[in-house]
Amino acid sequence: MESSHGTSTKLERKTVEKKRREQMKALYAKLDSLLPSSTSSREGATLPRPDRLSEAANYIKGMQEKLERMKERKRQLMTRNEAADNSKLPKIEVQNRGSNLYMIQIVSSPDDRAMFYEAVRAVEEEGGEVLNAQFSTTDRKAFHTIYALVG
Repeated sequence: MESSHGTSTKLERKTVEKKRREQMKALYAKLDSLLPSSTSSREGATLPRPDRLSEAANYIKGMQEKLERMKERKRQLMTRNEAADNSKLPKIEVQNRGSNLYMIQIVSSPDDRAMFYEAVRAVEEEGGEVLNAQFSTTDRKAFHTIYALVG
């Protein structure tokens, strides 16, 4: 009886080992499918398993480094975009020149032509009188100057 019991235990171990090997083979196949072809094989020959694991680890490390470089590049671009967006905001300065005379200077994007007209309209809506209004543009900025009597 012991021999039949020992035989069944031996068969169970063989079956378990066979399933383990099949599972490992499937996992290696999945690993190979996830890696670029140049990493998992060289010159058409499949690398031994330890070499494939080493190549996979090196590939992952390389991808992590690339991800970090891309994150840093994104951060730099976001910072640059924020600075560029801030430079597009108009800069407005109002100076009291005495006797209710005010000089309003606006520096804005040359594409923002409405800024000049909005400033003139705002002065008039508040009861001011525009004495002189002028603007000039360059390729990157528009300069608006408005002299107004207010009050």
